[in-house]
Amino acid sequence: MAPTGPNGQGHGDEAVRQVFGMDTRTAEERRHEIVRLARATGSVDVTALAADLGVAKETVRRDLRALEDHGLVRRTHGGAYPVESAGFETTLAFRATSHVPEKRRVAAAAAELLGDAETVFVDEGFTPQLIAEALPRDRPLTVVTASLPVAGALAEAGDTSVLLLGGRVRSGTLATVDHWTTKMLAGFVIDLAYIGANGISREHGLTTPDPAVSEVKTQAIRAARRTVFAGTHTKFGAVSFCRFAEVGALEAIVTSTLLPTAEAHRYSLLGPQIIRV
Repeated sequence: MAPTGPNGQGHGDEAVRQVFGMDTRTAEERRHEIVRLARATGSVDVTALAADLGVAKETVRRDLRALEDHGLVRRTHGGAYPVESAGFETTLAFRATSHVPEKRRVAAAAAELLGDAETVFVDEGFTPQLIAEALPRDRPLTVVTASLPVAGALAEAGDTSVLLLGGRVRSGTLATVDHWTTKMLAGFVIDLAYIGANGISREHGLTTPDPAVSEVKTQAIRAARRTVFAGTHTKFGAVSFCRFAEVGALEAIVTSTLLPTAEAHRYSLLGPQIIRV
């Protein structure tokens, strides 16, 4: 029997939680809260969630399995992080605070694949921005980009010519999109494209949440002789809304050693060279 107040009225769900230390929300409500927390903080921990929600750890694990099955989170050892989708995408500012040492290693290794390329496309995103900063400054180079931060990072490099693609600027990523952007790209033949993605999987290829962003990435790959994907291990197995390339379209994939060797081998069977740093 639920506890009642002095006048015989029920205290409500909050009072039940306070008295019995448990959560009376439905599984659906609880899972909505888990997704909200994951998107707000970047990740969630099983132990902390169990304490905050007043449920057993196994209940949280069951919730996370269900959310992963629906493509809303990716589970990790002891927790989970949110999957970007048509309804949710992290901002550039947030990306600049997560997995930064890994992203710097990946970016440095990707920049070493430049070879004799003279014209380069650098995608939007924090890892591509780090690639831009790692490109050599002692040789002539033309960089095409839709990213304002990338253009800003290279604007004062003496031997680097920067072509910033026009279009509508997306506030979260500070990059241009729409037909102005893709029309400019269609007029170029680019030696090498450095491409990012919100997810990469063997089944669904490279994906991103926004159709407008997908169009820019598709056109960049179409314009490029060589394409390199660079991203952290968290991108692998994640699937977002819009597919813009197959894994086999890539010359190379650059990621970290946190991607298991066996999984890296599976991707290599689809065509690209896999570089883990």
